[in-house]
Amino acid sequence: MASTTRQALLQALSAAEGAYISGQQLAQQLGVSRAAVHKAAAALTAQGYALEAASRRGYRLLGGDPFCTEAVGPYPAPVQLYDTLESTNRTAKLLALEGTTHGTLVLAGGQTAGRGRLGRSFASPAGKGVYCSVVLRPPLPAANAQTATIGAAVAVCRAVQMLCGLELAIKWVNDLYYKGKKVCGILTEAGTDLESGQLEWLVVGIGLNLTATAEDFPPELTAKAGSLYPGGPAPVSRAALAGAIGRELLALCPGFACLDEYRARCFVPGHWVTVCTGSETYAAQALSIDDAGRLVVQREGGRTEALRCGEVTIRPTKTE
Repeated sequence: MASTTRQALLQALSAAEGAYISGQQLAQQLGVSRAAVHKAAAALTAQGYALEAASRRGYRLLGGDPFCTEAVGPYPAPVQLYDTLESTNRTAKLLALEGTTHGTLVLAGGQTAGRGRLGRSFASPAGKGVYCSVVLRPPLPAANAQTATIGAAVAVCRAVQMLCGLELAIKWVNDLYYKGKKVCGILTEAGTDLESGQLEWLVVGIGLNLTATAEDFPPELTAKAGSLYPGGPAPVSRAALAGAIGRELLALCPGFACLDEYRARCFVPGHWVTVCTGSETYAAQALSIDDAGRLVVQREGGRTEALRCGEVTIRPTKTE
């Protein structure tokens, strides 16, 4: 079964927007036999598409959660899809070191050792989230790597809004929230030319909880972690959402000129926060996001600082 036949059938049924198309019409449109159409439809069903076949009416596409390269949609770079990985970032970094193309998308159905920032683990229940990494090769100084994280946060927000109709909020610098709970984390890692100070590659890892429930998270995360559609179903497949995120991120690269949108979606400025830099922890008031994407805070003594990295937690008041 040639994947091109599956792809052509998928495109034809998707364009019909839920209407039936007869097997004869599809065969003529695709330039194949009716038996080939039937075989391609069976293959798509096996991949997770919800296809309906009715006598004298033909075929129609009802949705489903297909997890295959066809479901990613048109994509300008290689797509590496796996049922399970230890970590999409780990695999993407290996591909980057081997010279893979700018934009390469690594997508997994589940992760056994998903990672977040500061060495934390990231819960990645199989089949219940979007776990992907994009390899980028922007001509940027290493000092500007954080702009890719900002771009990724905006890319996820745009893709979710486009395909799901939901508005996500950003917690500086790399967490996305929905209904008061974290639904997405972003981990950006880089390879740098030490002599020039330029980036050789960036790997942007994205973990988005789609249909996971509280039971899918470790006990210590159940109060904080959430999903877009707890328990499902979601109106979009994981692969399609990953493809949309990747395309949005590539459209922003290399300039990542989306700081105003990032600011508009970020809910941290205006709140009292606890800042943890690794070397110290202190209370401060978050003031703004500056033009470098740094969080500007004012410490209790009145001194202002611009944070390039670190962890912030919203405090109910100045003293709590």
